[in-house]
Amino acid sequence: MDVGIGLPATIRGVQGGQLLEWARRAEARGFSTLGTIDRLVYGNYEPLIALAAAAAVTERIRLATTIMIAPFRANGALVAKQAASVHRLSGGRLVLGAAVGGREDDFTASGVDFHTRGRRFDEMLDEWSRVWAGEDFGTAGAIGPEPPGGGPPVLIGGSVDAAFERAARHAGWAMGGGTPDQFTAGAAKLRAAWQAAGREGEPRTLSLAYFALGDDAQEAAERYLLDYYGFLGDAAAMVAGSAATDAGTVAGYVEAFRQAGCDELVLFPCNPDPGQVDLLADAVFT
Repeated sequence: MDVGIGLPATIRGVQGGQLLEWARRAEARGFSTLGTIDRLVYGNYEPLIALAAAAAVTERIRLATTIMIAPFRANGALVAKQAASVHRLSGGRLVLGAAVGGREDDFTASGVDFHTRGRRFDEMLDEWSRVWAGEDFGTAGAIGPEPPGGGPPVLIGGSVDAAFERAARHAGWAMGGGTPDQFTAGAAKLRAAWQAAGREGEPRTLSLAYFALGDDAQEAAERYLLDYYGFLGDAAAMVAGSAATDAGTVAGYVEAFRQAGCDELVLFPCNPDPGQVDLLADAVFT
């Protein structure tokens, strides 16, 4: 199983220098992927822009939106162009994880109807494929740049039947947090949808978890996660309580997801200090 690390791009107050140093260290310490999560009405960096910055200071590590909320971005062709730009500038390292999203305020702020987001997402997925395939859209032809490999692999987030059906039409599925048992149940639904779609080979699977390490680990986890997931009400405390705050718990999470058959686990930070990269690497790789 690959082990990736999230960028601290959603932690309030993180500075550009911290994010770039984080990316450099993550590549140097052997993580498979730099991930981002997404919302609009919050003090985070936009995911594709954050990954473009990380691409400029790295050469090998994958760059993944895990996930990006696609439907509140009203212009599917523009998203396709942005993703193709990051993918090409990074030498084909982008993985585009996307989902419908569940926070109505993000859609209201974008002027997009929250209640039609599933249909809009399906339309966007089709449009991305056409853009990356080089379809003619006007007098100058295709919407470029031409992305390596026909476009970035697309992973679909979500836990409803429609999400697994979408995932079966693309490269696979990303679980945006949860237990190894929940991953196992979701992966079984994915495989059933994959087979029903007549797909050959195996879909790719990815899951997320949170970590904070060091002397103030518990405080960092609560400070960030209670804020970021405050919209969940009392359930935010459950998310904060699930964060791995010592090396043994990190190792346990990695092993549990490996045993569950996950292809990649991306561990997201609660503290933006780049030293967290080294603490996590020591817990995972030694």
